[in-house]
Amino acid sequence: MNKTINQKGWLFVLPVVVLVAFNAIIPLMTVVNYSVQETFGDNTFFWSGVGWFEQVLHSPRFHAALGRQLMFTGIILAIEIPLGVIIALAMPRKGIWVSVCLVLMALPLLIPWNVVGAMWNIFALPDIGLLGRSLNAIGWDYNFTRHPSDAWFTLIAMDVWHWTSLVVLLAYAGLVSIPDAYYQAAKIDGASPWAIFRYIQLPKMKRVLTIAVLLRFMDSFNIYTEPFVLTGGGPGNSTTLLSIDLVKVALGQFDLGPAAAMSLIYFLIILLLSWIFYTLMMRNEEQ
Repeated sequence: MNKTINQKGWLFVLPVVVLVAFNAIIPLMTVVNYSVQETFGDNTFFWSGVGWFEQVLHSPRFHAALGRQLMFTGIILAIEIPLGVIIALAMPRKGIWVSVCLVLMALPLLIPWNVVGAMWNIFALPDIGLLGRSLNAIGWDYNFTRHPSDAWFTLIAMDVWHWTSLVVLLAYAGLVSIPDAYYQAAKIDGASPWAIFRYIQLPKMKRVLTIAVLLRFMDSFNIYTEPFVLTGGGPGNSTTLLSIDLVKVALGQFDLGPAAAMSLIYFLIILLLSWIFYTLMMRNEEQ
């Protein structure tokens, strides 16, 4: 019996394709155009080839911003993924407290990014902020506007507070999908809590944790609003991540050629590292 294949369903996807093309591909082509040309105004362009790319790749400023970005991403992944799993394991599976815990976990994710930065800016002020005054009261000479280490501490604390909830919700979704029969069999075998986590819970959470790692990695590389509102990239350039440095080059200095080349390199770095993360995780899961 021959099946009739109807391809008309693709018509429902066509508006989305057109919208994505308009909002992503066309601006991307504009960036590519600026990255290989030079302009002196009056809408006159001169071909420059890969000169802007060479300038960015050999720039100590770019290397420093990339190093700070990689360090920030590594730190928040090392904190948020284990912390999110621990909180998800401690949350109840049944009863009214499930809804309460889920709502509390979702609250930080509902706050706009610029508001998060403003909240933590006030919260961490050494003179009037609750965090700043408390840390200074216990003997810590805390001032995130002057000390780079304090600025990094505040930036990481803010991101952990804001985004750990995403890891918690994903890990919790993986945990509640585990059938009770698995736990009953483990109880009969006398398995320890660590054995239950190692051989039952963690394998069932691998896929959602893969999603969590990829989402947090990509988002941490694209982060801009929160650190800009909190520290502005300071003190000095100590918290100037790639996104902040890119905006400074594009809007602060109005160097459109280097900014376009830098944004494309930025995009390729995220794409490459995300692919490496995904490939390694999928390979481990297959093994």
